[in-house]
Amino acid sequence: MSPNYGNYPDQSASVKPSFLQALLTFLAIVTVIGIGLFVLETSLHALLLICLLIASGSAWLMTRGDFESIRNAMNSGIARAFNALYIFILIGVLIAAFIQAGTVQTLIYYGLEILEPAWFLPAGLVLCAFMSIATGTSWGTVGTAGLVLIALGSVMNIPLGIVAGVVVSGACFGDKMSPVSDTTNLAAMSSGTGLYAHIRSMSYTTGPTFLLALVIFAFVSMGYSDNAMPSVQLAALKAGLETGYSISLIALLPFLVLIGLSMMRVAPEPTMMASAIAAVLLAVFYQGADFAAVLSALFSGGTGNTGIELLDNLLGRGGISSMMWTLSLAILALAMGGILQSYGFLEVLVSGLFQRARSAFVLVGSTILACLVGNMTMGEAYMSIILGGNLFAPAYDAEGLDRSVLSRSLEEGATLTTPLIPWTTGGAFFAATLGVDVLDYLPWALLNWMNPIVAIVFAAFGIAIFRNRQDVRPDGQGGLHSSGTV
Repeated sequence: MSPNYGNYPDQSASVKPSFLQALLTFLAIVTVIGIGLFVLETSLHALLLICLLIASGSAWLMTRGDFESIRNAMNSGIARAFNALYIFILIGVLIAAFIQAGTVQTLIYYGLEILEPAWFLPAGLVLCAFMSIATGTSWGTVGTAGLVLIALGSVMNIPLGIVAGVVVSGACFGDKMSPVSDTTNLAAMSSGTGLYAHIRSMSYTTGPTFLLALVIFAFVSMGYSDNAMPSVQLAALKAGLETGYSISLIALLPFLVLIGLSMMRVAPEPTMMASAIAAVLLAVFYQGADFAAVLSALFSGGTGNTGIELLDNLLGRGGISSMMWTLSLAILALAMGGILQSYGFLEVLVSGLFQRARSAFVLVGSTILACLVGNMTMGEAYMSIILGGNLFAPAYDAEGLDRSVLSRSLEEGATLTTPLIPWTTGGAFFAATLGVDVLDYLPWALLNWMNPIVAIVFAAFGIAIFRNRQDVRPDGQGGLHSSGTV
């Protein structure tokens, strides 16, 4: 995604909450979600509605009943993520169009021929990483390659929680390291460092973590080496795909349009629309589908035509309607985040808890934890990155740490943890698209939770902690301003 980082009306309250009020508000929100999810196992939408009421009530005490300003704060929170909401809808359209065009079916067909259970997981991790680096978007990777890997994993009887963890890990690695990614550019900008200095700094912590995840997935994948399907069953699946659809390299055209335009740095919205239009044309003129039925599928999703229940269930996805659960959840979370950000709850909380940090170890850990708290309360990573950069930059300068250490900590705390929280835009989208609950894939999203831990451990031992040169200001220009590790 590439959200618009334009200016929004400042709805900030003139009076900030006390630290105690900010802390109690945050604890109340976490308690409601924690008890609701893990004890009552109830609707996440209902829980977020209660949390929205808690945030509104706390703000109401500050404004003395000025509900209009509270509504404006809610609107500002949603407005900051409008592009993400548009992409929710477009991804649903794209998935449905790809299925109608036979693009997904073709990828599954060739995947059945090439991929073996013994190395399926590490291969999937590398595939998603490369695609996400090329396109700069984890969402597009999850909505295309991720969907295919979920289908293949299901056919191979590999637990879908593991497969989804592979997809999320690979997609987030590429999104984090790609120079065309929105969060990569935003983290560099917010911390005041150069883009490639930021990427180079991330490679010190993210590179080893990716290799560790690759080794773990390779070991786990070997445990499913006996899951290779009998040749008779494999032939039946391929025959079902060939019966229902025209399988050839031509069907991959919409996928190539998506990759090509993304690599040309075309904005995601026109990229996805162009790819979807190509898929619709292919569905009508190559697959022979009815035009009206294809258009209907863009809203409600389609149904598989293979005659094999397993495949037909996997192909009955996509459409605008499939994104409505995710969209409504995101709106509630963003409205709550708008209140907490506009009235300074998170700023007061973070300042009170973390801003007195001075050592490199405490600074890195505090930045990552503060971004995690930001994601949990504001529902998306962008404001966590911006707020974290503004709050912690002076402390990094006072400690003599290079701003690239700050920028990578922002990504490790914000970008990587978003998919691990069910009510964030990322967590809700990944779960809805892959058909796997966040809590099911969370243990297997190895890169997402191991990378922050690796970063904190490295900081504790002074590894890859870059310090400013005496003759260079941390102005964000050029390469890594460092004199080596501590």
